Amino acid sequence: MLTNFFVLVQTIVPTAVQDTLLKTANNVKAAADSTFQHMTPDKLSQELKEMDWNNVIQTVSTQAVNFVIRIVAAIAVFYIGKFIINRLHALLRKILIRRDVDKSLSTFLLSFLKITLLFLLIVTVIGVLGIETSSFIAIFASAGVAIGMALSGTLQNFAGGVLILLLKPYKVGDYIVFGEFKGHVKEIQIFHTIITTYNNERIIIPNGGLSTGTINNFTAENHHRIEWRVSIAYGDDVNKAREVILAILKDDKRIVKKHFAEDAPVQVAVQQTSEKKRKWWQRIFCKKIQEKVETLKEQEQEIIKQRQPKKDCTPYVAVEQLGDSSVVLIVRAWAKTSDYWNVLYDTYEAIYKQLPLNGLHFPFPQMDVNLKKI
Repeated sequence: MLTNFFVLVQTIVPTAVQDTLLKTANNVKAAADSTFQHMTPDKLSQELKEMDWNNVIQTVSTQAVNFVIRIVAAIAVFYIGKFIINRLHALLRKILIRRDVDKSLSTFLLSFLKITLLFLLIVTVIGVLGIETSSFIAIFASAGVAIGMALSGTLQNFAGGVLILLLKPYKVGDYIVFGEFKGHVKEIQIFHTIITTYNNERIIIPNGGLSTGTINNFTAENHHRIEWRVSIAYGDDVNKAREVILAILKDDKRIVKKHFAEDAPVQVAVQQTSEKKRKWWQRIFCKKIQEKVETLKEQEQEIIKQRQPKKDCTPYVAVEQLGDSSVVLIVRAWAKTSDYWNVLYDTYEAIYKQLPLNGLHFPFPQMDVNLKKI
């Protein structure tokens, strides 16, 4: 066995270290040989008789009791710490809800806090068991480097989650489209974003791809343009079709009929102290100042609104294409994002009902075949 150890030492360890290890091994081997050479059965029996068994039993009992106490203390510390962590988690959650913190940020903070506290609790339990925590942390740090290199994608997802919370390309409740995935954002976690589709399917997307990829945030704006394509038969009156479709859009109150400014930045209103809570000198000297400030704020909001670019949202109908069997009309109108789908489907149904009542026809693919007489 020692021969194999020497061979292993010579192949792996440098020369200077080899000499030290070989000297130590030789000393151990010499001591073991000397012990076994001088040890006889009679001498061993005599040593056992002269041994203080009371001291041995007391030492073993003390060590066993200490070990059991450490285990009980470690279990108690673990459950008490877990209870404290759950209480802190619940308390922070109530604070975030009370202060109306963005749900995306609150979910991220709660998840990050719980993982960090659980790690600290595990280190504390290991210290209670008598294991040197400094060496454990050093081992964990060195292992963390290796794990970090192996889990570079996971760390990228963590960095992506931080970027998403800072830049806010989307938030909880938004309807986003990312590649082939589309749905409402339900949660933004440390490593993943969870979205739910209209069919109530849960899709988990890594934050790394979301932070660097192209995202279509459908609900970021308050208004959207809706398009319909309507086919009428050749020979039908295009002007009549335009008139009927525009009348349908005009009768729908959800359709925006005028120009509107692009959505201005949301101004956070500062909560004012009620008149009853103010002191008499505040009500006398601060009333005019407050009125002046409110006037300036209204003027500023009006200036910002006037400077916003205008969108022409007038309903529009035009011939888009002359197809093989039909004339294709393009219909465009604007509506609020919340009314998008209802307006889209209701207008299709209204067009389908109204056009035939006004002498217009929906064509279907057809082919003329001419037979020659032989």
